[in-house]
Amino acid sequence: MLSNLNKIMLMLLLCLSTQVSAQSPLFKKVLDVLKKDVLSEASRNLNESPITVTNDQSTRSAGGKHDFFSEGDYWWPDPANLNGPYIQKDGLSNPANFTAHRKAMIRFSQIVANQTSAYLITGRPIYAQHAIKHIKAWFVDTTTMMAPHLLYAQAIKGKVTGRGVGIIDMIQLIEVAKSIEILEKNRLVSLKDRELIHAWFTHYLKWVTSHPYGIDEREAKNNHGTCWVMQVSAFAQLVNDTTLLNYCKDRFLNVILPTQMDERGAFPLELKRTKPYGYSIFNLDAVLTTAHIFKEKNITLKRAIDFLYPYVEEKNIWPYPKDVMYWDEWPVAAPFLLFGYQDYADNRWLNTWKKLAHFPENEEVIRNLPIRNPLIWLVD
Repeated sequence: MLSNLNKIMLMLLLCLSTQVSAQSPLFKKVLDVLKKDVLSEASRNLNESPITVTNDQSTRSAGGKHDFFSEGDYWWPDPANLNGPYIQKDGLSNPANFTAHRKAMIRFSQIVANQTSAYLITGRPIYAQHAIKHIKAWFVDTTTMMAPHLLYAQAIKGKVTGRGVGIIDMIQLIEVAKSIEILEKNRLVSLKDRELIHAWFTHYLKWVTSHPYGIDEREAKNNHGTCWVMQVSAFAQLVNDTTLLNYCKDRFLNVILPTQMDERGAFPLELKRTKPYGYSIFNLDAVLTTAHIFKEKNITLKRAIDFLYPYVEEKNIWPYPKDVMYWDEWPVAAPFLLFGYQDYADNRWLNTWKKLAHFPENEEVIRNLPIRNPLIWLVD
């Protein structure tokens, strides 16, 4: 039998374990739009077991069982030499390339963020516990965990076993990192698991900031450089690496924004791609997400939204070439609209976000939507 004192202590612990993080003023507006679908998806997720990189292997990978592997999207067999090195067709994705690990990572991100969102809505620990189950499978359990690097990402058959550009695949884990922050603040992650999870992200940060692949990706002049800063900032925030956070903020403000954006607020290098519309949205989403991490707002960011917003509101006035693939699938409920509204209170942006698709089904669109669960980003 528990003593009265022990009963009181147990009740206090239970209260602490279900204390939901404080919510921003925008949280309820977003909740009104997403609540039904989030809870429906989270309920379905409760029946889904973890799938990690150890579930599927490719004979073309130079890595081992725990190593993430993917292949460059736009690389195809050479018709003149079918057994030789692949050749590039920019903007055209090869459906035969290995994508199982990327899909598993996206699924992992969706489930964890859905469960965390449902926990924020309901305060029910069952959602948090299921999220933690998946988190431990990827970062804690030595039989299923992913190795903390991307040495073998976006390989090209007959050319390279991995590339720096493959590091962009890790943006799929920024919502996992954000979810972990929330679960930790609500005292739902054990100290032992917290230590191992933080060790995993610390190892990854050391690799991505020192390995030649990481350095190449950091120096990229387009969305790849933006996404390096976005992911490193999100992971550094989780492990409280203030030195790295300060470095990322400086790079964001003094390298990314002034070198990628022109005086109109456009991203010229994205507009030159074979999918200028999708890439412009993707890069602006990454820019506004990074700014949100730093709680940064300035006239440069507003100018970028002002440039792109009219074409999201009314795509048929887009004055540049159409994307060679997935033109019809865009736009969806872009996070730049939501974060832009939060910082600059332009109701047009929020209203447009409300009416666009919040749960796209196309795999390419999902992959290029860095924020799929905005509720987790709207808590203090």
